[in-house]
Amino acid sequence: MDKKFQKILERATDLAEDQEFEEAILLYDKILESHPKNISVLLDKSATLQRLGKNSQSFQIYTLVLKEDPKNIDALVGKGTLLHAKSKFTQAIEFYDAALKLKPRFAMALACKGMSLGEMGKVDEALSFFKKALVIDKDYDLANMGKQKALELLKSKK
Repeated sequence: MDKKFQKILERATDLAEDQEFEEAILLYDKILESHPKNISVLLDKSATLQRLGKNSQSFQIYTLVLKEDPKNIDALVGKGTLLHAKSKFTQAIEFYDAALKLKPRFAMALACKGMSLGEMGKVDEALSFFKKALVIDKDYDLANMGKQKALELLKSKK
């Protein structure tokens, strides 16, 4: 990607970080007009759409990325989180497992799998995945929150 598009991408990323999602999407689209198969731009756009709640559009992009790059761990986890949001926890776990097969020490995939397991009522198993994620990244918020919730649930069962 040339410098012009790199600058546009940096601007889009900044906008997304500032929660100016619609403006970021417009810039991602501008880049994709010239570079329609740029995986990193597609992933950024998909994540931004997801943050906007445009989950079906996000899902389509993750599917497109996985057709081009079946081992893209970001797309695998992204698709898993969208399935989780639809309460399709077993399917979500399949995507997290696919990512973990490629990168066993992937804190996000471990924590997300823990969240889906927790939703399925498998609290002990979920807790072990949160702990694994925290071994990799002790400050990972999702894993810390999941661990606390799992411990509270287990304590209330006793």
